[in-house]
Formats: sequence, structure tokens, C-alpha cells
Amino acid sequence: MNSYLLLAIAIISELFGTSMLKASEGFTRILPSIGVILGFGVAFFSLSLSLKTIPLSIAYAIWSGVGTAATAVIGVLIWKEKISFNMVAGIVLIIVGVVLLNLKAPLHETFQEQGPGNEQQHSR
Repeated sequence: MNSYLLLAIAIISELFGTSMLKASEGFTRILPSIGVILGFGVAFFSLSLSLKTIPLSIAYAIWSGVGTAATAVIGVLIWKEKISFNMVAGIVLIIVGVVLLNLKAPLHETFQEQGPGNEQQHSR
């Protein structure tokens, strides 16, 4: 299965688990409490599978960034939470950060392309 599809499943499952966490009212309601366990279980399992091919720094940035932004939206739409300009600005910065992380090849790939002995010499 595609690693980014697994990452998307992890994000959606985490969002479900987080929403159920709110609905469980401190684990006092049984069905939402079961949803928490299932949601986070699927999320961590899917995330671990996606890490077989996606670098940890990229996968975790996407998972946490998208999860944070989407959780804020869910909070406003479903739980009627208030949102401020600072919250919107923070979400935008998170999204920009995730995009920036994915624009360039990871540092380890840059060094692998140069290979041993191919480092550029810098003169002073």
C-alpha cells in the first residue's frame, strides 16, 4: 500500500480518535471511549507502516501539522469552539512549515548524491 495513503489513514484515524476523546467526556461514555482506543490504535499502526518509506521528520511533520490544523477546524465546526486571528495565523504557519519541509530533498539525500570524496571544497 502507498505510504502516503497510510499516512492519510493515520491522520484521519487520529482526528477520529481526538474527536471521540472530546465526546467521551473523560472516558465516562463507553462508545466514544472505544472510539478513542480504535482511532489512536489505527493511527499509530498506520503511521508506523508509513515510516517504512517516508522519513520520520517528514511523516511526523505532516501528521502533526495536518492533524493540528484539522483538529482546530473540527473544534470550530463540530464543537462550536471559538477561533481567533492568532489561531488562524498559527494554523497557516503550520501548513507553510509542512509545505517547506516537503519542497526540498532531505539533507541525507543531498549528502548521498555527493558521495564520499565528492564534497565541494570551499576556499577562503
